[in-house]
Amino acid sequence: MSDLRNPDFPDAEALRDDPRNVIDHFKYWDHDAIVAALDTRRNRFAVVLENFAYDFNIATAVRNANAFLARELWVVGRRRFDRRGAQGTHRYQHVRHAPTTPDAVRALRAEGYRVVAVDNLDGAESLISYRWRRDSVMVFGQEAIGVSPGALAEADDVVYIPQYGSTRSINVGSASAVAMFAYASQVVGEPRAWGQPGDQ
Repeated sequence: MSDLRNPDFPDAEALRDDPRNVIDHFKYWDHDAIVAALDTRRNRFAVVLENFAYDFNIATAVRNANAFLARELWVVGRRRFDRRGAQGTHRYQHVRHAPTTPDAVRALRAEGYRVVAVDNLDGAESLISYRWRRDSVMVFGQEAIGVSPGALAEADDVVYIPQYGSTRSINVGSASAVAMFAYASQVVGEPRAWGQPGDQ
């Protein structure tokens, strides 16, 4: 396992005094310094989350976007969401807002992104066989609703997550983690430990 300790604060007891949900390398760092360091490594994927009904999954997806180092994340519809599940990670993500999904998707497509809707729909491609482009945007709908028709109309591809049990679907927060991991494992590969030569 890689050493994630901050060399300036090698004492494990001292690290516990910083209550933020960050790896040890970033303990005691200023907020802006952490964001600047993350910005040097952000992956070339973005996330769009539809939030028309104050969905509790938004915070989980924000936390996942931080874990897999998404370039940016768009919340569509309601600007506000319950941040408790994000465990503070929203502070280190570039979170943007758009009134509609087409607004967000068109802004990202203008930057060269391929739009990939994630939903269990007839005709969707299995996430197992799907080949991600480096510049991809993942679009997630809402619990019990799925991706909106407007978002599906904008999608270049639609993928689904194969399941093996009796449930019809997994929640959006879980689905976002699966999709982001699939992208990262295929496009990015193993993460590089922080604190290497050349890091901030």
